[in-house]
Amino acid sequence: MPPQATASLERRLGPLDAAAVVVSNVIGSGILITPAFIAINAPSAGAMLAVWLAGGLLAFAGAMAYAELATLRPRAGGEYVYLRAAFGELAGFLTGWTSFVAGFSGAIAASAVGLASYVSRFVPAVDDSTLLELPLAFTTLALTPQRTLAIVAILALSYVHARGLGPGRIVQNLLAVAKVLLLLGFVAAGFAIGRGTMAHFDMGAPPAMSNWLLALVPAMFSYSGWNAAAYVAEEIRDPDRNVPRAFALGTVTIVLVYIALNLLYVYAMPVSDLVGLRVRVIDAAADRLFGTTVGDLLTVLTLFILTGSISAMVFAGPRVYFAMARDGLFFAPAARVHPHHRTPAFATWMQAGWSCLLVVTGTFGQLVDYTGFSVILFSAVAVGGLFVLRRREPDAPRPFSALGYPVAPAIFVVVSLAIVVNAIVSNPGPSLAGVGIILAGVPLYLWFSARRRVA
Repeated sequence: MPPQATASLERRLGPLDAAAVVVSNVIGSGILITPAFIAINAPSAGAMLAVWLAGGLLAFAGAMAYAELATLRPRAGGEYVYLRAAFGELAGFLTGWTSFVAGFSGAIAASAVGLASYVSRFVPAVDDSTLLELPLAFTTLALTPQRTLAIVAILALSYVHARGLGPGRIVQNLLAVAKVLLLLGFVAAGFAIGRGTMAHFDMGAPPAMSNWLLALVPAMFSYSGWNAAAYVAEEIRDPDRNVPRAFALGTVTIVLVYIALNLLYVYAMPVSDLVGLRVRVIDAAADRLFGTTVGDLLTVLTLFILTGSISAMVFAGPRVYFAMARDGLFFAPAARVHPHHRTPAFATWMQAGWSCLLVVTGTFGQLVDYTGFSVILFSAVAVGGLFVLRRREPDAPRPFSALGYPVAPAIFVVVSLAIVVNAIVSNPGPSLAGVGIILAGVPLYLWFSARRRVA
């Protein structure tokens, strides 16, 4: 089936399906690690929990703004669609380009390699020994048992989601429910039988504003992905009602799980012990609460968390490239909708191929580090686009209005941009490299635009 400007996807997802995508996309390895980084700038229980609550409220404010944008333009693509409508094609293309190069593909590669490393605990043959090495001009292709398993995981989940919304939805929902239940079960067991104490819950002095902003960076990264329902808006039934429900349900679930986990972390150990921690926070907390006998159970929990995250990203990412290609701003085959499965199958396999290449070159870590701030930047610009579209299209039908408008979206934009600026100033090297990666999309945009004019 050739790419067509009118190609569209089927509306088969309900609010729970879309919320599951949000939950799986957000709850990844971050919550198991980032509290240690937050504790550096929020060195008391009160301050650390306040950071997580503030991050959750910001995520919810952003989600409600996205819910209005998604009901205003219920199409696949997320930020690409909103930035294109509010600020022009180049802005939209750059967010889509960054998603393809690093935002989705790099994160998929990193999570898949992490998944394989945890499998090696049970299967020692999945080690990191080199099987094949091929030096190239700018990098080296290297294949190890771990990287091979990572590639297999990427291809398997890509196959599931390319086969249709039916199997993809079932897998995604099961993984989302499993990870939430396992995490909440861990929290319940920790408070019920764990060897913790409420004496660790100290308030302490409030940190300086610059420390608040620095602490919010890892918190917001851990919450990133709350906007996942926007990418699949074109496939949600009755989007006027179900898109806001999906955003609200998914985001509230995540905030509650994150707050519960951090309460347990503090119950297990004082916040001062988190600073400089050389193991995952969840591992350290489990050792304090239950002893060292739960390592295998935590590894199984991590496998569910990582698999769910990879699945959600494999599902959401291709909708961005599909939307770009449908507008003539990406490789034309990515706009194809599979005639039987009704999925953007070609875009799914494009993403899988790039992710696998990042795995064998080992460059995913740098890409994710360099462009990490762009997640916050583009979501801030997208929420800012809500103000532009309200002014430009005052009479457009709005089935849902962002809660707390204009105050809540304005706070989200200001705080997010402050976090981005603070990250660039505090760590200019990787941040400027990330800016370079984003701007590298400009000549590619000009090329696609020229091809479209010729066509």
